[in-house]
Amino acid sequence: MQKAVIMAGGFGTRLRPLTMSIPKPMVPLANRPMMGHIVQLLKKHGITRMVSVLYFQPESITSYFGDGAKMGVQMEYITAEADFGTAGSVKNAESLLQEPFIVISGDVLTDFDITAAINFHKAKGAMATIVLTRVPQPLQYGIVMTDSEDRITRFLEKPSWGEVFSDTINTGIYILEPSVLDLIPPKTDFDFSKDLFPLMLSKGLPLFGYTATGYWKDIGNLQEYQLAHSDVLSGKVKVDLPGEPCDSAVCGSNLDLAPSAHLEGMVVFGDNVKVGKGAFLKDCIVGSNSVIGENAALTDSVLWDHVKIGANVKVTNAVLCNGVRISDGAEIASNVFIAEDCVIGSKARVYKNVKLWPRKVVESEAVVTRSLVQEERWARDLFTDARITGISNIDMNPEFGAKIGSALGMSLGAGTQLVASRDDDATSRIMKRSITSGLMSVGVNVTDLQTTSIPQTRQEMNTGKYVAGFHVRKSPRHKDQTDIILFGKDGRDFALSATKAVERYFYGEDIKRVQYDKVGRLEFPERPIGAYVERFLKSLDVDTIRSSQYKILVDYSFGLASTVFPQILGELKCKVLGMNNYVDVAHYADELSEVLDESASIMRSLGYEIGFKIDPGVEKIALVDERGIWYTSLRLLSIVTKMFLEANTQHEPYAIAVPVHATQEIDLIAADYNVQVVRIKNSHSAMMEATKDENVKFVGGTRGGFIFPEFLRASDGMFSACKIIEMISQTGCQLSELDRTLPKRHQFSVLVDCPWEAKGTVMRRAMEFSEDKERMLVDGVKIFIDSASVLLVPDKEQAVFAVTAEADTAEKALEIKDTYAELVAQWRSGN
Repeated sequence: MQKAVIMAGGFGTRLRPLTMSIPKPMVPLANRPMMGHIVQLLKKHGITRMVSVLYFQPESITSYFGDGAKMGVQMEYITAEADFGTAGSVKNAESLLQEPFIVISGDVLTDFDITAAINFHKAKGAMATIVLTRVPQPLQYGIVMTDSEDRITRFLEKPSWGEVFSDTINTGIYILEPSVLDLIPPKTDFDFSKDLFPLMLSKGLPLFGYTATGYWKDIGNLQEYQLAHSDVLSGKVKVDLPGEPCDSAVCGSNLDLAPSAHLEGMVVFGDNVKVGKGAFLKDCIVGSNSVIGENAALTDSVLWDHVKIGANVKVTNAVLCNGVRISDGAEIASNVFIAEDCVIGSKARVYKNVKLWPRKVVESEAVVTRSLVQEERWARDLFTDARITGISNIDMNPEFGAKIGSALGMSLGAGTQLVASRDDDATSRIMKRSITSGLMSVGVNVTDLQTTSIPQTRQEMNTGKYVAGFHVRKSPRHKDQTDIILFGKDGRDFALSATKAVERYFYGEDIKRVQYDKVGRLEFPERPIGAYVERFLKSLDVDTIRSSQYKILVDYSFGLASTVFPQILGELKCKVLGMNNYVDVAHYADELSEVLDESASIMRSLGYEIGFKIDPGVEKIALVDERGIWYTSLRLLSIVTKMFLEANTQHEPYAIAVPVHATQEIDLIAADYNVQVVRIKNSHSAMMEATKDENVKFVGGTRGGFIFPEFLRASDGMFSACKIIEMISQTGCQLSELDRTLPKRHQFSVLVDCPWEAKGTVMRRAMEFSEDKERMLVDGVKIFIDSASVLLVPDKEQAVFAVTAEADTAEKALEIKDTYAELVAQWRSGN
């Protein structure tokens, strides 16, 4: 095999400010562009005819590599007219690919044995071979599973932790037969991982995985960029460094090294470098035509070309791009990134974690204290699903709000309309206003619902007036944190692809403000509550509820339901005793047990028939029956499911969806009806996603959330409470009788400590262990053991593994829980 396709269209957004002027494949790595190392690797394994697929700033790549002759290869280019995805981009080069070829990214660092992978491909008679490797934390990559013959059986691109069924990942290196190109539609957005390989799996085509040993790193952010250089200098990765060995260094041509200069560790010099008297360099990369002044001290740093370091300068663990000038006596602290052509004045100090964008000038003796420590947290993890969470007034501050608003607005486009709301928390008010300011500055119009619950905001989006929306709230999980939740135009959570677009603008810093006469408008709608109540009542059997005249207790949890639910219950002629029925965010985190005990006592003493506790965010409920007994969320799910099935027999057949974490009680109950039970992930996003199937008429959650799609494609605690009252009226069911007669299962959970880097390994071992057992792979690994089951799920926010066992008896469930917790501990430890 002599043909290769190099994917060289990357923007390198997360590497900014290093990629402000060059595409990611051209970022220097040890004095050679990243793509240059890939060319050298391919050449080493006899692959000398290459096609580079370009998209972003193609001239930077073509001018450097030319026809490839200076590197001893033949280089051709294909420039995409649009972003057609990874496979679609390779399809564009089909006329140049009439023989087997290898596809490899131009912006990774690896020393894999490419020849061994090609031999594997040939021996297996594969149509496509994915080169795999094992990594400690596989979450950000595509997970690949193979059988005993190395045939790929499962493929998940960018999984959640519950889908990390292995620590074996897709490296983005593919060996392909030309016939594969016939499966790729021309000029269409088509991806290898999301589209082509799943298609091949569905057709049963020979798709294999080769697990390579050696070094591989996707240099996806600034931290990984620094780690890659550390690995090069320590010899962890085998690369061909330009220059000749000289003592503990690699030296380019025309090195002018003062005799009194001192080198430690490994130092790599480019061509025409000058190092002054008394200079000290330890574990550094110094680019060509750079000058190091007298008595300068550089440690763990990377200098690109044409960098000038003055006398007595100190630089520690920093990256200095082309043309940077550091004047005498200046100090550059750790984790600093200085883009091209910046000038640092004499005796100036740049504090740690600062990034300087191109052509900035720091005056002499100035102190640059604008630290991005807080903002750096976002570089690692901006979104969790459609939610952004940070410490109130620290991570979540006005500057951040304006920036995220601007990025969101850029992704939506000027002139679009967006809806905004918040809870009553002070930080939420700050953040909503700052986000709104950012949106308006890029030309987006904002409809402000002010203090409004999430379900009401989602319902407002059903009017079709808006392309997106957001809500800011005090986090229900951590009292010192604030959440920003983004909604798509259909009222469901923002799609993953949409969050990526926001991230691209957020990290890219290329926000385009509109002219003064194009600034977005801020509007306050009339009657938003009235419209919500009208649709609410139209979705219920109002006459049946009114005729029952229920006596109910409602605990509003000091939340936003207290602003609208009393009006609804009045329309339904319910006799209501309200508790905690005013908005006060200071009480959001009150001790739950005390509240429940008080409510139960009132129910028993006053003879009320049913009681609800609505969470402050108005999305979830808890329920107490006439005996004063509060149901667990799992038992409530079983009871509500039974009532829904009983009240909707006339609509059969249809489907209901519940999380894989829900007990088998659901399946036992549903067996009496012509209804399909669909298992989904244990998240509100997955619940909303399930409503896209029009056959799904009900979605029940394990945390007190329920979705009735005919009203809203998301959970609404107020509607759930009224729907339960309606179903009781329609069916004549009594809650306590349902609790007594419905099947009961026992479920117990335990959290097992598991370092992040071991989670992929544990998942792989769980998959291997359960290979010959009945199992379900929806969210984690659920293994069925006769009439019992156990669910193994890595937590996505903590360094723990959740083990949840279920059985007919408590004793059996506890036994299974302990057995599998011990197994997880063994797998975690490598046993």
